[in-house]
Parts: sequence; structure tokens; C-alpha cells
Amino acid sequence: MTSGPYPVASAASVRWRTHASFIICALFAATWPSAAPAQDMLSPLDEQARRTAHASVVFGRHAALPPKPETAASAVHEPSELTLRDALSLALQRNPELAAFGKERSAVEGALLQAGALPNPVLDITGDNLRNVRKADAGDRTTTIQIGQLIELGGKRAARIRAAEASHDLANWDYEAKRIEILSLVAQRFVDVLAAQQRRTLADEAVALARQVSEAVARRVQAGKVSPVEETKARLTQAGAEVELEQARREGIAVRTALGALWANPSPSFEKAVGDLEKTTSLPDYEQLAQRIRDNPELARWASEIERRRAGVDAEKAKAVPDVTLTAGVARFSQFDDRAYIVGISLPLPLFNRNQGGILEASRRLDKAGDELRAAENRVLTDLTRTYQRLAAIDKEIRTLRTILLPGAQSAFEAATKGYQLGKFGFLDVLDAQRTLFQTRTQNLRALADYQRGVSEIERLVGGPLDTSPQTTSPQTRHRQ
Repeated sequence: MTSGPYPVASAASVRWRTHASFIICALFAATWPSAAPAQDMLSPLDEQARRTAHASVVFGRHAALPPKPETAASAVHEPSELTLRDALSLALQRNPELAAFGKERSAVEGALLQAGALPNPVLDITGDNLRNVRKADAGDRTTTIQIGQLIELGGKRAARIRAAEASHDLANWDYEAKRIEILSLVAQRFVDVLAAQQRRTLADEAVALARQVSEAVARRVQAGKVSPVEETKARLTQAGAEVELEQARREGIAVRTALGALWANPSPSFEKAVGDLEKTTSLPDYEQLAQRIRDNPELARWASEIERRRAGVDAEKAKAVPDVTLTAGVARFSQFDDRAYIVGISLPLPLFNRNQGGILEASRRLDKAGDELRAAENRVLTDLTRTYQRLAAIDKEIRTLRTILLPGAQSAFEAATKGYQLGKFGFLDVLDAQRTLFQTRTQNLRALADYQRGVSEIERLVGGPLDTSPQTTSPQTRHRQ
């Protein structure tokens, strides 16, 4: 025969590859339907991302919603006159803590993708009698190719995907919580900068008035109308005012640095902050604010946390169901130039370990989540009550300062100064009226700054602007607004 054994061997090789391909396709066909949900597992998460986006709060009494870090321009400079909107935009784009939470959110997306992956098949190739000379001479060799595929039973993959989805939702909520925290901190430090600027203005006015009084006293001393001791007291008062001015200047540098640190710039270049501390918002009823704490991401996240732990319970219960490993293959016998198919199944027997401890642990952690949720609600309500009562007291203080104390202190100082020049009042009366005026102005400035900080804190607790009515629209609608 001219062709020899080679055509036969080639045909056998072709048949061998055909059988192996058939086995591989059969195993994948058996497991393919369970992989279908993985194609759609991101769609509900997109919806959840839209639901969580409504927690991105920028305090509407000050500024419109700034761009998100993902859509903002890559190069943003500090304007010479910095508004709250500018500060918020810079912090959202450059704050390293917020960026870290964004990276974590991306990392969880990878974990979600991995949760839907199927177990890899196992290829097993076995050849026997390879070094046995007598067997080899007799042609008694067997080559076996097997493909094994683990089939997950009990809903393991579905529970794993649910847990990953809940973790993804939690990452979104944690990002939004950090986002609101950063926004609140920016607003409060921006208020600190505004207050420091006004304090320096008051200190400048105090120094100017102290100089005027000192000059007036010096003229009366030269005229022999008062004792030189009064001039000494006036000079001391002027020196004290200059010390206050220096302290205000250094405080301004410190608060500017603290504000710039929120966008990773310890040496901010803006010349001044532009804002109105005098603008106040009427306080809503406490009950109305208490109903809005559900918008706080720190509380809203617990729905996803409970779902994640519930999925964990299901996953532990699924572990009690043993997985099946299917094997299929072909064995070729060289002695007879023949082959045989191999089909097998491997099933662990759950006699001793039925994952009782894992199920109990996951169940107790699920029960614990309810207690943690109630503790978080109590903590937020306590903070809201304390901040609200303090803000109500400050609001009353501001009204009293505006209507009674400030006009009275200004009038008393002007009357004392004019009376001293006419010789009707002593110098101590002038000093007392001057001290009262600037103490009242400082008290008013401190009250205004505390009020704005308190408003920012309440907005953080309720997850939205203070002057917004309770939400009745869907989260998606609120986000579009």
C-alpha cells in the first residue's frame, strides 16, 4: 500500500479532535443558560446610581449645583474673588478624600463583574504506560482527555451577584455621604474666611477710632483740660486695638489655608472671599426637618447594607448545597486503535459539614444591621435636635442684636464721644462706650458665622438645602432639578 499508515492516523486524529470538540461544546451548552443573567446585571445598578445621585447636595441658599468631578474641566483655577460656588467646584474636583471614595466605587464595579463569572472548566489529559517497555512494544497504551465543569447549585451565583450589587450600592452611598460631608465642610470653612475678613475690617475700624480718640484726648491734654493719664489710657487702648488687628490678620491666613486644603492647595491664591453673612434663612419646623433625615446618605445606605447582609445569608445557605462536577471525555486505546467515551459526576456528601456556623453568623449579622440602623437614626436625630435648638437660639440672638444692641451701642458711643469733646463726659465713659460697641459688633459677627455654620450642619443632616420642602418627587426627578 503506497499510502501506508499515515492516512489512517490522520483520520483518527481528526476523529479525536472532533470528539473532544463535541465534549467541550456539550459541557458549555449545559452551563450556558446560567450565564445569561450576567449580561444584564449592570442595568439595575445604573438605576441605583441614578437613585443615589439625588443625595449630592450643594447648599442652594448659596450656590447652584457645581459640576461633578467626572464632567468638570480638568484645569480649574482659583478666581481672585472666590465665591462659595467656586470653592465647592474646586473641592469636588480636587479633594483627595473624595477622589479616594470615587476610586473605591470603581473598584467595587470590578468586584461586581467578577461575581457573575462562571467557574472555569478543567482539562485533564492522562497518558498511561509511557515508560513501560513491554506495554509499549505491545502497543498497550491509553490516552484520556477529560473536561470537567463545576455546576454551582443552590443559587450560589445569584446570591453572590446580589451581594456584589448591594456592595456596589453601598459604595455609591458612601461616596455621596463623603461628598455631602466635603460640601458641608467647604461651606463652613468658607464662612470662617468671610468672618475673618469682616473681623479684620472691624479691627481696622477699631484702630481708626482708637486713633481718633487718642488724638482728641491729646488735644485736650495740651489744652490743659484733662490729665495726661487719660492720654496714656487712650494710647493703651489704641495699642490693644492694633494687637487685635494683627490677630485678625493671622487668623485670616489660617482659615484661608484650611479652606484651600480642601482642594489640596495649602497656599490658596484668591484675594478675597465673596459672600453675605447677613443673609439668613427662616427656620422650618423641627418636625419637617426630622422627616427629611431619610435623605441623609448615612441612613439611606442601610437599606443597601441590609440587602447585602440578607444576600450573605442566602449565600451561606447555598453553601450547604453541594456542587456537582460533571466530567466528559474520550479514551483512546492504541493497542486496538479504538476509543471509548467517559462520563462522570462528582458530588460531595454533606454528612458532617452543612455550613451551620456560617449560616448562623450571617443571620446574626443581619439581625445586627437592624440595631445599627436604629442607632444611626438616633444619632442623626440627636445631632439634628441639638443643632436645631442652638440655631434657633442664635437666630433670636441675631434679631436682638440687629434691633436693640447694635443701634444702642452705636448711639451710646456717638453720644459719649460728642459729650467728651464738649466736656460733659469723662474719658472712662468714652472707653466704656467704645468697648461696648466693638464687643457688640464682634458678638454679631460671631452669631452670624455660627448661624451659617449651623445651617450647613443641618443641611448635611437632612441631605438637602434648609429652605427646601420635603421631597415628594422621585430621586431621578430631584437629580434632574
